[in-house]
Amino acid sequence: MARATGPRLNKWSATAALTRPAREVHLAVLAAFAQTGRGAERGEVERVARAHGADPAATLAELAERDVLAFGSDGALRAAYPFSPAPTPIQVTWAGGPVTHAMCAIDALGMSAMLGRPVTITAAEPGTGRAITVHADHDRAQWDPAGAVVLAGSTGERGCPSVDRPAGTSGSSPARRPRTPGLPGTRPSPARC
Repeated sequence: MARATGPRLNKWSATAALTRPAREVHLAVLAAFAQTGRGAERGEVERVARAHGADPAATLAELAERDVLAFGSDGALRAAYPFSPAPTPIQVTWAGGPVTHAMCAIDALGMSAMLGRPVTITAAEPGTGRAITVHADHDRAQWDPAGAVVLAGSTGERGCPSVDRPAGTSGSSPARRPRTPGLPGTRPSPARC
């Protein structure tokens, strides 16, 4: 399978370029997050790789190279886009599901489509800590407060976009929201989340 390379590599093209064993490991990790709120244990990840005839170390290296999973220096899972193994300011929940954390606001907004179900995103406004709630259902979303937006180029944690309100808006009055086709209230982000 051809490998996509270059600085504009996105998560979709990264996962499309994975070998079958790496794709199966990636799916197992995402399924574990969706079912339990935590990633698959290292032993389970290695078992899945071996079951597909692959060397676990090479499979994990491929996943890290494609930037769909990230590991710390101790080998622990640090990121499984869109999920974060560590608590972040952005929580995502759904009916009958666990509490999960998103790597960034853009990742949280994509979880509904990825999981095939409505999700509720809860975040804190940077600077004030005021609660922002987003109910996302595939390509539709409702914000509370109505003026909430996802800011591109934010200086949020890890340089990723954050959920915020534009300057000069109050929680009770709607603000004009830039639009991205299919997802009202978002701005495209150059950040790699």
